[in-house]
Amino acid sequence: MISIQNVSKSFGTKKVLDGISLEFQGGRTHVLLGSSGCGKSTLLRILMGLIPSDSGVVRIGSLEVSTEKHFEVARLAGYVIQEGGLFPHLTAADNVSLVAKLRGWPTKKIEQRLETLSALVQLDTTLLRRFPKQISGGQRQRVALMRALMLDPSFLLMDEPLGALDPIIRSELQQQLKSIFRKLGKTVIIVTHDVGEAAYLGDSITLLRKGKVIQHGTFGEFNDEPKDPFVSRFINAQRIPEVGAT
Repeated sequence: MISIQNVSKSFGTKKVLDGISLEFQGGRTHVLLGSSGCGKSTLLRILMGLIPSDSGVVRIGSLEVSTEKHFEVARLAGYVIQEGGLFPHLTAADNVSLVAKLRGWPTKKIEQRLETLSALVQLDTTLLRRFPKQISGGQRQRVALMRALMLDPSFLLMDEPLGALDPIIRSELQQQLKSIFRKLGKTVIIVTHDVGEAAYLGDSITLLRKGKVIQHGTFGEFNDEPKDPFVSRFINAQRIPEVGAT
């Protein structure tokens, strides 16, 4: 379980997170939903131990997260940053296996893991010899996911993983991600501002606004029992208008 208790964070005079308290159950997919600037990505970076909170406590199991314990957190977590964040001077295979090599994995073990992950994300292994600029956006996201999963982490954090893709590729990868999450059975936390993506992927959804939790629950609960007028406004803002509607 991942536990967040009364976490706040400010940058200068701007309060980005304001007393956030949440619990994420293991083996489920959780979505942090909200408009740009609501604190979603900041919360993810605090979870990773990349930046400190100003107050509050974050625990992953028995481990209390802090920037001093970032490397301990990194052993437990796979992290997919916005647009993948692949190193342009490394091949796809070298991007995926970089940390495993630094940890002294033997070549045979790395090759086997690359093969396993390529099959999982449905990426042709011949593409692993190419550099990021030589493969498509969807393929780069698959490589970024492989890199996050390389060390078989206990949980997976994904920050707007599909945000820069065109609608058709995005839809295909959403379907693939849902299948992968089911197969792996890991705890997953995804940041998105897309309501459809949240509803499709999330076992639970947390809607943030101005650094506060507005509602936490299932998409059905958001739809049927909104706890704040903003919940309905946010959902309805992304609905496709009916043909002929004025």
